[in-house]
Amino acid sequence: MRDRPECVILVGLPGSGKSTLARRRFPAHVCISKDALPPTARDKQARQDARLRAALAAGQSVVVDNTNPTPADRAAIIRIAREFGACVTGVYVDATTREAIARNEQRTGRAKVPKVAIFTCAKRLVPPAAAEGFDALETVRVQPDGSVA
Repeated sequence: MRDRPECVILVGLPGSGKSTLARRRFPAHVCISKDALPPTARDKQARQDARLRAALAAGQSVVVDNTNPTPADRAAIIRIAREFGACVTGVYVDATTREAIARNEQRTGRAKVPKVAIFTCAKRLVPPAAAEGFDALETVRVQPDGSVA
């Protein structure tokens, strides 16, 4: 058992397997995702930040399940985690655009994103680096059956 909460920041393309990984590997963590907010919700970033602060203030470990494509996107989360003394773990879910599109094609409803969203994210995606302030950092690949390699 950890003596301080953990803040896991998932990084990867839409359709890379981040949500599958979050459910399977971090079932006891509070899952924080902008996708869980209503599509018409205003200021999703502020709402996410408030949920993150509330969970960490309560001593709960969290997993931030968004694309988090740039160091700037991740910096805001890391800053909040540090306010609460959380251990910050980055998990880069590595996938090609082809793999992400194939996984996305199997989705239905709101979970399915336009292909352009995958390509747009791919152009902005910068794999996380230890210098950003992570306590731990790893790269994984989610397999078609949901297992991790």
